[in-house]
Amino acid sequence: MVYPEQKDVFVAKLNKKQDGGVYVIDEQVQLADGAYEGLLAHDNAVNSTVKVFTGPKLTGLEITSWTLSTPAEMPWQRRIRIFAEAPVVYVSYETPGDQVEADDVNALQEAVMATQAELDRYMAEGIVDGGSFYEGE
Repeated sequence: MVYPEQKDVFVAKLNKKQDGGVYVIDEQVQLADGAYEGLLAHDNAVNSTVKVFTGPKLTGLEITSWTLSTPAEMPWQRRIRIFAEAPVVYVSYETPGDQVEADDVNALQEAVMATQAELDRYMAEGIVDGGSFYEGE
């Protein structure tokens, strides 16, 4: 299949707050067969603030069957494993902001290169003419 087989999705990074404050994140997570495992969307999560509920903003039932770990190679990230009989849960946590690493930049570069290659393919096939995509320009 031609790019994109799956659309690239990027989570906006959070800058460190100048006043030392924190962001409160309420992250929706889809469970498959009663389980989920993955990295939290934002870095530097304060472990003691992590909570999991069946509803947004600490509503619904609290889920207590989850674990949190820190990858040794990227100690600013958190990996969460959740076990619940719910299709969707919400992970709430505080973070002072994200850390941008080379992997983030590399992922952006790969997405841009794939988009450029696809545009070149469209132009070669005459799907677009290389001019403006907007009428009247």
